[in-house]
Amino acid sequence: MLIGFQETPALKLHPDDDVAVALMPLSAGRSVDVAGQQVRLSANIGAGHKLALRPVEVGQPVRRYGQVIGFATRPIAPGDHVHSHNLAVGAMTLQYEFGTDVRPIPFVPPSERRTFMGYRRPSGRAGTRNTVAVIGTVNCSAHTVRKIAERARAELLPKYPNVTDVIAVTHRSGCATKTAGYEIEMLRRTLAGFARHPNVAGYLFVGLGCETNQFEDLWASQRSRLDEGGLPSYLGIQDTGGVAATIEAGLQAVEQLLRRADAFRREPVPVSELCLALQCGGSDSFSGITGNPALGYAVDLLVAQGGTAVLSETPEIYGAEHLLTRRAVSRDVGEKLIERVRWWEEYTAREGFEIDNNPAPGNKAGGLTTIFEKSLGAVAKGGSMPLAAVYEYAEPIEASGFTFMDTPGYDPVSVTGQVAGGCNIVAFTTGRGSCFGFKPAPSIKIATNSVTYQRMRGDMDINAGRILEGASIEEVGREIFEKLIAVASGEPSLSEAQGIGEEEFNPWILGATM
Repeated sequence: MLIGFQETPALKLHPDDDVAVALMPLSAGRSVDVAGQQVRLSANIGAGHKLALRPVEVGQPVRRYGQVIGFATRPIAPGDHVHSHNLAVGAMTLQYEFGTDVRPIPFVPPSERRTFMGYRRPSGRAGTRNTVAVIGTVNCSAHTVRKIAERARAELLPKYPNVTDVIAVTHRSGCATKTAGYEIEMLRRTLAGFARHPNVAGYLFVGLGCETNQFEDLWASQRSRLDEGGLPSYLGIQDTGGVAATIEAGLQAVEQLLRRADAFRREPVPVSELCLALQCGGSDSFSGITGNPALGYAVDLLVAQGGTAVLSETPEIYGAEHLLTRRAVSRDVGEKLIERVRWWEEYTAREGFEIDNNPAPGNKAGGLTTIFEKSLGAVAKGGSMPLAAVYEYAEPIEASGFTFMDTPGYDPVSVTGQVAGGCNIVAFTTGRGSCFGFKPAPSIKIATNSVTYQRMRGDMDINAGRILEGASIEEVGREIFEKLIAVASGEPSLSEAQGIGEEEFNPWILGATM
């Protein structure tokens, strides 16, 4: 589908839409042609912002993508700027259908499927990187963990050329919480997911010794994910003799892990072994027109190869979840998604804020007005394949195909859950220009407009803004798919080349801190 946006001042996305999106700055008083309709502008309209095509009375819905994005808070006339001053969320009842849009996956014949150069693990899983991880059980060990990783990178890593990196996995939790229950189990599930991640060839846990998150309890609850035939490596600072002694002991342990990791070599692995985390951050109004649909096309290509993609950020599908239930392979899968949405409604109400606190100021500057509008663009990242499964945060991803994981919308927390679940590569769309990486899973950045791509050329791997200049969604989607294979095979993404990605580990923390 070739879309010649470059000759169009404003774009109407669906015949039922009440608004069009300005593709360039438009001045008040100008008359523009939108799908054969002449509209005289009553205000300046920034690129990515919405202009009204029809009159809308107070309280009436406003549509974009053929879906409701909010309700008029003031009378809206054709040519008006439609944004936060005259549009807001409101009570809306969605009609949930289950499986009505499910279509057969057009699987590529096995003899024609693609491969990437990955690392085959003893468990049978495949990694895109060959990393050693030093993991803190508690914030009290974070300094020690970082020092072990820093010295290992400087003193040991050069001796092991087949190892990608030694990373420090630190966080701000692990104590002053309940000794049992959902909160601590979610943290343990997250830490275990990183220890046994397919991109991690070996791991060392480091704790203080007196924390709530006792290593023995972590081991007991996550043994099925951690057991390799023996107890994994662990050092407790109090028992080892303090920080300096633990750093030295940690270096000795890491060197043993490096020797083992260095024995792995890249080999051809089916693309079906890729598990792709889908993310967007710093979104703008073009995200739902360019980057997200193009990524969705790449997802369809990956699923047709037998691979897996994981959509997340539950608050950022809010108001669009009915589009996903229609693709659910069963009523149980669809209802599990709705249950997670209802949990978020209760959670935000209990905490005293609304889901519509999102979009952020940067999103609004880029033309997004309501969470409904943002969500309708965000779900496009998920392509068109059936929704095979819904997971809770950091649960192991076992189904292939298109899946969903319940996470917050905050990118570092969301990706932490996806990677803990097994995602071995990340695709991240951005309109405003998020500088994001994530170790040990390489992150590909997709700019949704050419201005951001050119301004942040050293950070953006793909320019989906070309779709506004005449490229097709399919063309850019195939470019993303090929980039995924190249990066999975060892080509550094731009964020990875800059060393970005160690600070982004951020487990979702629920419950009180005591």
